[in-house]
Order: sequence, then C-alpha cells, then structure tokens
Amino acid sequence: MKVGLFIPCYIDQFYPQVGIATLQLLEKLGCVVEFPLLQTCCGQPMANSGFAKLSKGCDTNFVNNFSNYEYIVAPSGSCVLHVKEHLQSEDNPELAKHIRASVYELTEFLTDVLKITTLDASFPYKVGMHNSCHGQRGLHLSSMSETVAPAFSKPGQLLQMVKGLQLSYPQRVDECCGFGGTFCVFEEAVSVKMGKDRIKEHTANEVDYITGGDISCLMHLEGILKRQGSNTKTIHLAEILNSKL
Repeated sequence: MKVGLFIPCYIDQFYPQVGIATLQLLEKLGCVVEFPLLQTCCGQPMANSGFAKLSKGCDTNFVNNFSNYEYIVAPSGSCVLHVKEHLQSEDNPELAKHIRASVYELTEFLTDVLKITTLDASFPYKVGMHNSCHGQRGLHLSSMSETVAPAFSKPGQLLQMVKGLQLSYPQRVDECCGFGGTFCVFEEAVSVKMGKDRIKEHTANEVDYITGGDISCLMHLEGILKRQGSNTKTIHLAEILNSKL
C-alpha cells in the first residue's frame, strides 16, 4: 500500500520525532511510504484567522504534492480536518476532491483502512488520554459524551494493544485543553485556565504521560506542565504505538 506522508509545520519544526515515529510505524505495518519534499503548510492557520483567500497557494501546493497517492496520512487531526473540509483547486477540482477523500489522520488510517488488531509495541507506563476537539468532533475518532450513542475511541482501541500500558481518562473525558490554535494567543488567560483544568484531572490519575493525536494540544499542555515543575510528560500517540522498550 503506497502512502503519502503529510507532516504538519509545527511537527516538522518543533517535534520531528513525531514525524519519524509515524514513518517508522507505517513501514512496520507494511506500507510503502513516500514523503513529498516540497510540501508545506496546509493553510489552516490563515483560514482560521479569517484569511482563507491567502491559503490558495497552500492548496495548490498540497494538490501538486499529494494528488498521486491513494492514501495520505498525517499525525494530526486538526490539519487533516482542514484538508478534508477546505482544500480547493480552481485548476484541478477533481484532484482536490480526490485528496479530500483520501487524507486520513493516523489512528483512523490504522483502524479503518489497515484494520490493525495487534501491535508489536510496549510502553510500560500509566498514560492519560486527551481527546483533541478536531479529531473527536470533526473526524469522529471517538464518541462524544453529550450524545446518546455507544462509546468508542479509535486511539484508545490502539493504545489497548500496547503491552504494559495502563490507560486512563480524565473525569471530563472530552473537554477542550484550551489550545485552539490562535485562541491561545488572543484569549491567553482562558486558554491557560482550560489547560490547567485538563492537567489537574490527569494528575489526579497519577499518570506518567499524557498522550493524544494532536501535538499542538500536547504542546500547550507540555508548557503548563513544565511551568508547574511537574514530572508528567506529554507524548504523541505515534511515538507510543512505535515504541518497543
């Protein structure tokens, strides 16, 4: 299975180990992975700030880089959701449509396309699961507590396959961490308070790590944890699923 690997900007710049873990994990699972070298930002920051027209260049570049892949996989729910909902191309509308239907967040690709039932991974720590808003409410990677429907979690399903891992959830299982992209800049005090509330519930469970599918959310929580002098760390799901300790 040929896969185009899409690595968002902030992972490329600040957390390259997440991109490497994603690549290694997909290859371990039998995928032929290619990384288009000319890929750049998907355009989400501009679109979220009200400048969607300025992201057309990003759309064109994304189409040029990923139009030849049957599957496009990224370790980021927010960027994947942006591409799924907003990618356009005046020159190649059919290619843009193809890409919107072919792009997957990592955990949904593993569960829905590869249909993984076992993983050769080990991570002997207590881990708290953070459900990021875009993945949960936009991509439906996990159930929402306010709906009357059977509970499920694609990330949780995969984490349960990891040897030695003790998985826990905060009391308010699907509450926002407060990052919200530019929200954490324009509403700094509210953002920090929301992050502290998330951390308080995870630390009550005495977790060693907090994990999730969006490193942007984890980056926000990581900053608060470091300022608190906490021993709890953050780690992306891809790093855990790729671990063999």
